[in-house]
Amino acid sequence: MKASQMDEEIDTRKINNSFLRDHNYATEADIISTVEFNPTGELLATGDKGGRVVVFQREQESKNQPHRRGEYNVYSTFQSHEPEFDYLKSLEIEEKINKIRWLPQQNAAYFLLSTNDKTVKLWKISERDKRPEGYNLKDEDGRIRDPSTITALRVPVLQPMDLMVEATPRRVFSNAHTYHINSISVNSDYETYISTDDLRINLWNLEITNRSFNIVDIKPSNMEELTEVITAAEFHPDHCNTFVYSSSKGSIRLCDMRASALCDSHSKFFEEPEDPSNRSFFSEIISSISDVKFSHSGRYLMTRDYLTVKVWDLNMESRPLETYQVHDYLRSKLCSLYENDCIFDKFECVWNGSDSVIMTGSYNNFFRMFDRNTKRDVTLEASRENSKPRAVLKPRKVCVGGKRRKDEISVDSLDFSKKILHTAWHPSENIIAVAATNNLYIFQDKVN
Repeated sequence: MKASQMDEEIDTRKINNSFLRDHNYATEADIISTVEFNPTGELLATGDKGGRVVVFQREQESKNQPHRRGEYNVYSTFQSHEPEFDYLKSLEIEEKINKIRWLPQQNAAYFLLSTNDKTVKLWKISERDKRPEGYNLKDEDGRIRDPSTITALRVPVLQPMDLMVEATPRRVFSNAHTYHINSISVNSDYETYISTDDLRINLWNLEITNRSFNIVDIKPSNMEELTEVITAAEFHPDHCNTFVYSSSKGSIRLCDMRASALCDSHSKFFEEPEDPSNRSFFSEIISSISDVKFSHSGRYLMTRDYLTVKVWDLNMESRPLETYQVHDYLRSKLCSLYENDCIFDKFECVWNGSDSVIMTGSYNNFFRMFDRNTKRDVTLEASRENSKPRAVLKPRKVCVGGKRRKDEISVDSLDFSKKILHTAWHPSENIIAVAATNNLYIFQDKVN
């Protein structure tokens, strides 16, 4: 994509809201906990704290209503996980969906992985528009017929029926994690995937559920010596032997599975030296990485910590290539954010299809977009007030001190209960999905 096109890509005059999904009830179970487009962008899946997965399908283009092309409507809803109880440890296992990852489509059905704190499941989503009729041994209601009443053999036939979308669990991968799973990532070989908890990373074959291979284990022999935990992990988009994982200390380790079966020793180590002048009580907490993502090209890494998004070149370990301030105006508010636990919020970050724009969330239902080519950035708001269908989003500005302009919002007025932790970007188009508590907003480029 050309630089001039990219200039337009982040132009808020060209971003409008095409769709708003609101559950209209804000119970704890309805809070969206993950958002993910499938590889073609035709489907969008969300998981929530109640263990449900909702899949949206994109409207097909019609000559009469070309503007409806970008709209997504509910395709399938199913209960992925149920609450469980670990009787050995006397612990409740939440049904909350932590992550969803799609597999590339191989046939008419779709497949996705969903995980809660302990168990990963492989789901098949398929369509059925025909039903068999004319059985010999049972009647149309399904009751078994008396064999003595059968005088002739019938050939069953398939009759058309209303389209039905079915979600069926094909595999259940369980009993492999002592700690809470924070991420899953499908390998580029499409045969294996990794599941990651606070201290270990396991490698699974998608066909085998009764065993996995532990490839990273940072658990110390004495837990009192524990100084860091794993916060996220992801496979390289092209090289099936390479993956990265991030830590609560702000470092990223790149591992090569060709080097050894247990990847406790990394191939590359990315960490930015801390500026002693910025050292504070909160330094370690805000340096913890909450998300790590490879670029689509595989050349760069993007990491999100509490205040910044950083882009790393895989060939330069010493410092990040780019650093973007997400909400630096909160630096003076860290004490109150620590007291209300917001400082531990885990924000995600995403690339656009061409790796030229990155997006991440903030508070007050704000989300930030950074254009890597022009170095322009914008703050937008996902809210019901300014998100009528096809309404153009206006950029928002936060005022730190002094006189506040009419269109600015004071940092003291920000609502920290409204936060955008989960976002997704269509793999090839300028369509973004933003989860704000129990609402899903989908924005797209303005269609003239």
